[in-house]
Amino acid sequence: MKWLFIVIAVVVGLLLLVWLGGRAYYALVVNERVTKELRENPEGERANIVMLLTFPDGKELPVNYLHEGDQVFAGADGGWWKAFREGDVPVKVFIKGHEYSGRARTVMDDPEYTLEVFERLRPNVPKWLPDWLNAYLVVIDLDP
Repeated sequence: MKWLFIVIAVVVGLLLLVWLGGRAYYALVVNERVTKELRENPEGERANIVMLLTFPDGKELPVNYLHEGDQVFAGADGGWWKAFREGDVPVKVFIKGHEYSGRARTVMDDPEYTLEVFERLRPNVPKWLPDWLNAYLVVIDLDP
């Protein structure tokens, strides 16, 4: 019985290490590569679906987006949506070589609106995916 607990602890530890390593790799390597590509090739294929979002503290994050009129929509799979819970948070977005300023908010209480936007923003997400696994909707109202 003692060995079973040791094996379980080792497996859980290894899984945690792999997960943390994956997150660090994505944050430090992949995000940097995508950011560089978007800046150097703003008319490229990736720029059609990925923008750079700059937070008030200057942190920059590449995220998928949908630009419609004076609004930009993003689906937040990571915890970064929490920065916009209170709403009216000043941000900048870099879309296809153009920088815009705006105000971001996370939609927390309108599942129908979120679903309607996600049908355009993320049309390939499996319909069977439970709501609790889906992303949060971040809406950015662009400044005039």
